[in-house]
Amino acid sequence: MQQQLIECVPNISEGRDLSKIEAIANTVETVEGVKLLDIDPGKATNRTVITFVGKPEQVIEAAFRLIKKASELIDMSKHSGEHPRFGATDVCPLVPISGISLEETAKYAHKLGERVGKELGIPGYFYENAAKEGKRKNLANCRSGEYEGLAKKLSDPEWKPDFGPAEFNDNVVKTGAIAISARDFLIAYNINLNTTSTRRANAIAFDIREAGRIKREGNPITGKKVLDKNDEPVRVPGKLKAVKGIGWYIEEYGIAQISYNLTNISITSMHIAFDESCKSAQERGLRVTGSELVGLVPLKAMLDAADYFLTKQQRSLGIAESEKIKIAIKSLGLDDLKPFNPKEKIIEYLLGDGNKKLIDFKLDAFADETAGESMAPGGGSIAAYVGTLGVSLGTMVANLSAHKAGWDANWEFYSKWAEKGQAYKNRLLYLVDEDTNAFNKIIEGFRMPKNSNEEKETRKLAIEEATKYATEIPFQVMETAYNSMEVMQAMVKDGLPSSLSDAGVGIICARTAVLGAYFNVRINAKDIKDRKFADVIVAKADKIYEETIRIEKEVITYIDSKM
Repeated sequence: MQQQLIECVPNISEGRDLSKIEAIANTVETVEGVKLLDIDPGKATNRTVITFVGKPEQVIEAAFRLIKKASELIDMSKHSGEHPRFGATDVCPLVPISGISLEETAKYAHKLGERVGKELGIPGYFYENAAKEGKRKNLANCRSGEYEGLAKKLSDPEWKPDFGPAEFNDNVVKTGAIAISARDFLIAYNINLNTTSTRRANAIAFDIREAGRIKREGNPITGKKVLDKNDEPVRVPGKLKAVKGIGWYIEEYGIAQISYNLTNISITSMHIAFDESCKSAQERGLRVTGSELVGLVPLKAMLDAADYFLTKQQRSLGIAESEKIKIAIKSLGLDDLKPFNPKEKIIEYLLGDGNKKLIDFKLDAFADETAGESMAPGGGSIAAYVGTLGVSLGTMVANLSAHKAGWDANWEFYSKWAEKGQAYKNRLLYLVDEDTNAFNKIIEGFRMPKNSNEEKETRKLAIEEATKYATEIPFQVMETAYNSMEVMQAMVKDGLPSSLSDAGVGIICARTAVLGAYFNVRINAKDIKDRKFADVIVAKADKIYEETIRIEKEVITYIDSKM
C-alpha cells in the first residue's frame, strides 16, 4: 500500500525578522517524521511561505505547533505588508501528495481547525475543499476586509467563524484569524515586468486570470459598471481557467509583478501562464523579464515546461532530465531576480529517499565498488549499466539527427525515438541498483534465525521469495535491454550516417546486457524450489537470448555493408 503523505504550506505574516521566521519554522521538525522542505520569506509582502511534508497525523501536529508559535511571536496589530492578510498564520492549506484523497485530507483540515480554535482561541474559516458552505470556498471571501475589518466580520452572523471565538478579544487582536483548507497542489507564481506601474501589472492580471475584470460602459477603467438582472457586476472573463492574479510593486526588486496563484496546474500550467502573460504584456507595450516561484514546485511542472518550449523550438524532447530542468529555468526566467536551485525548489529533489545509490557514484568510484571484495554489485548490475550505455548511444544519435541542419522536417520523428531511448535508459538505471538490492535480500534471508522449526520455515520461505525476485530482476534487465535495441536499429537505418558506428556500439552493448542478465537468470533460477516458476522464466529468457543474437548479427551485417 502506498504511504500516505500530505504537504502543509502555512503562510505566516512575518517576512523581515529572520530570527522569528526561523523560530516559527523550526517547530515543524520537533515532530518526528515531518520534513521541513522550504522557507521562503518576502520583505515587501512581510510574509513567509513555509512548506513541510509527512504523514497526515504528524503533519497536523506540526502545523498546530507552528500556528501556536506564530501566535506567540507575531503581533497582527503592528503588521503591515503588500499581501492581503488577516492573521499571524494567515492561511494553512493541506495538500494531498500520495496515498490520500482530497476528501480525506479535508477531514484532517477540520481536525486541525477545531484544535486551533479550542486550544489556541484563534478564530478561523475553512476554505477550498474543506469549506462547509459555498461562499466560504473562496479564500478571498473568507479574508475580505483583512485584519483591519476583522472586528466587524467576526460580529456578523453571516461570517461567524467555523472554529474559535466569534469576537475580537484581546487575544484575537494579536493573533488575528486563520484560514485552513484542503486543496490541490497550488503554485504561487510571479511574473516580472519591465515597469514600476502596479496599474499596468494589474491590467495584465485582469487579462489572464479566470475572474477577469468588471465590465464597464465606455471607458474600461472609469466607466460605469455594467450590472446583471440581480444588480451584480458583469465580468469579462480572463484568458485562463484556474488562475487567480493581481498586480503589485515590489520595492525589494524595484519592479512591478503579476502575482498568480495557479490553483490547478493540470488546467493551467506555469508555462501557459507565462506565455500568455508575455503576449498580453507585449500588447500593452511592456516586456516580461522573467518569473519567480514562491515555495516549491512538482518536478512534472518543470518537465512539462521544458517540453513545451523545446517543442516550440522544434527541438528533441528526448534529452536528459537535468537538461530539461535547465531549459525550463531559462525559458521561464526563473533566475531573473535570484539564483534558482532545483535541489531546493523541486519537491521530489528535496524529498529524495536518503539511500546511497550505485548510479550516484562517479565512474571511477563505481568501478572501485565493483572491484572490491563485496559480492555486490555483480554481473546483473553491470549488465544493466552496460545496457544503459548502449541505449544512451542510440538516444544520442536520435538527438543529433533531430538537430541536423536540413533535417528539420523530421525533428519529431527523431524526438520520439530519443524519448523512447530516455525511457529505456531510466528503467535500466533503476535496475542497476535493484539487481544489487535483490541480491542483498537473499543474504538477509540466510542471516535470519533458525533456532526453531517455525524460524526455519520462515527463513526458508524468505530465501525462496528473495531468490525468485533475484531471478525476476535480471530477467527485466534482459527484456528492457532487448526492447531498447529498437532505438539503435532505427538509428542505424535512418540516423546520421556519420554516427553509424555509435548506433552499432549501442547494439553491441545492448546484446552484452542481455547475455549478462541471461547468465544471472539461469544461475539464480537453479536454486528456486518452485520448478514451475523457474522453468517458465528460463524459457522466456531463452527466447529473448536467441532473438537478441539474431538482431545483433543482422545489424552488424548491415553496418558492414555501409562501411
